[in-house]
Amino acid sequence: MITFTDTGAEKVKEFLASQNADVGTSGLRVGVRGGGCSGFQYALAFDAPKDDDHRFDDKGVAVCVDKTSMPFVFGSEVDWVDGLQGAGFSVNNPNVTAACGCGSSFQVDEEAAAKAAASV
Repeated sequence: MITFTDTGAEKVKEFLASQNADVGTSGLRVGVRGGGCSGFQYALAFDAPKDDDHRFDDKGVAVCVDKTSMPFVFGSEVDWVDGLQGAGFSVNNPNVTAACGCGSSFQVDEEAAAKAAASV
């Protein structure tokens, strides 16, 4: 499952509304891709779920995750942060075992993450 903080959910709703997207059929896609100095980077986008996606609803907002990314992000919480380094979505991921110094890439214990995601 993927969840939102209250602030994260409100920001997704704001962005979807600004794009005239239907909150009922569109949401935040959370994925991973290879890259960065630690191995993986988050890929976040506003999108409608595809047939083979995992879909979660939290605080009135949909989250969709492709099957490949699911083991790497299962159990994560999406937040919105506004700080000295700028504003944006932040993923609090319990599967992360190491991250680079700038925080833009991460590593996970792939075996443990796969076991957790298998329960979905």
